[in-house]
Formats: sequence, C-alpha cells, structure tokens
Amino acid sequence: MGFSNSSLGYLNYPTQVIFKCCKLIPCLVGSIIIQQKRYKPMDYLAAMCLSIGLTLFTLADSMVSPNFNMIGVLMISCALLCDAVIGNVQEKFMKSYGASNTEVVLYSYGIGFAYLLLVMLSTGGLFKGIEFCSQMPVVYGYALLFSLSGYLGIHIVLTLVTTCGALVAVTVTTCRKAVTIILSFMFFSKPFTIQYVWSGMLIILGIYLNVLSKNQDLTQKLSRSLFRLLPIHRRDNRGLLLDTV
Repeated sequence: MGFSNSSLGYLNYPTQVIFKCCKLIPCLVGSIIIQQKRYKPMDYLAAMCLSIGLTLFTLADSMVSPNFNMIGVLMISCALLCDAVIGNVQEKFMKSYGASNTEVVLYSYGIGFAYLLLVMLSTGGLFKGIEFCSQMPVVYGYALLFSLSGYLGIHIVLTLVTTCGALVAVTVTTCRKAVTIILSFMFFSKPFTIQYVWSGMLIILGIYLNVLSKNQDLTQKLSRSLFRLLPIHRRDNRGLLLDTV
C-alpha cells in the first residue's frame, strides 16, 4: 500500500490503476511458485495480453504525461510484487490452517502498520502528516471513510480468495479498477491519446480470457458433480435390472 500510494507522486492516476489491473501477472507467477499450482494455456495467453497492453499504456503515458517518472513505475511494480506474494500466502494459510478473514486482516495489516510506522519515523513523514491534518481537520473524516471502506473491501476480497482462489479475486478487483479509470477521465482533466484505448482493449481481452478460463473450470466441476448424482443402474447378464447405485 505504501509503494502504491507513493507512486501517485510520479504517475498519472489512470496509469497507476492500469498497473494494478495487471496484478494478475505476478499473482499467476506467485501461485506457481508458492502454491505449486498449474494453469492452462489460456491463462498464460491472458497474462501475455496484459503484459503487452500494460507496456503500450506505459509508453503512451510517458509521451503525453508531464508527471511520468520511472521511479513511479518502479514503486508500483514493487507494490504488485508485494500484493502477489501477500495474496498467495493468505490463500495458502487460510486453506491450510483454517484462518478466518478477521485473523488474516489483523496480522497482515498489523505487520504492515509496524513497517510503515518505522519508515515514517525514520523519514519524518509522520510529523509532516500530523501537521498537515492539524491545518486541515477535514482530512480526519476522509481518512476515517477511507479506512472503513478499505476494511469492508478487504473482507470481501478475502472471502473471494477463500472460496474462489487468489487469481479469481484479482480478476474481480481488476474489473472494478476499469470503472475507476473511466470515472477518472470523466471527472478530472488529464492528457489523453488514442493509444490508451488500444492498450486498454488488450488489457480487457486478457481479463476476459482469464474469466473465460475460470468459467470453463467451473462448468467442468458442475458437470462432474451432476454426473455423480445421476443414478447408475446395474444389470445382470440377461439384461434384468438388479439395483440402482
């Protein structure tokens, strides 16, 4: 979260959100390394589309944005790597040890709070933040709303991780970010180029391929479940019905 928020000082907001949309790529790699999962060719094709779309979007942003800086790219890339590790570790612990959502949130954010507190104390950012809030008390209200919405959001994401897996959870949150990008261009003036559209379409294609792959898995599981529920008739050599299993 620290890397993600800090990157906004160097990147346009849509570019930062586009990077976060491509969390699927490190999440897929993390699932293979941490949980030894295996994926179908369509999942790798989706990751490739996301990678190409992200590259084109970044190049477009570097041409039209006065705020573009490679430091921001490095920061948001580190944020994605951390998110990929955290998501897969959370999924593994929740499934292996039966940890609840509240327990995972407590440890994840408690450890993160300790890290951020040390960094802010060492850089002096904590005292600057307190001074800024004292000058603009309305920030306390915004921070409270941000914290409450974030708490509810992380509970929903963790429920998705438990029931559907980290990759599906990332896909759902990515679709939400697409709406965020559209609203950002609608309500805030910022430079725009047609290359944003083409690269965005590639990213949407990657997301669609990932969702399609998951739907195929779900369909196969439902088919197998229904097949088990069907009665199996056993007959003797003469074709007479013996019993039903």
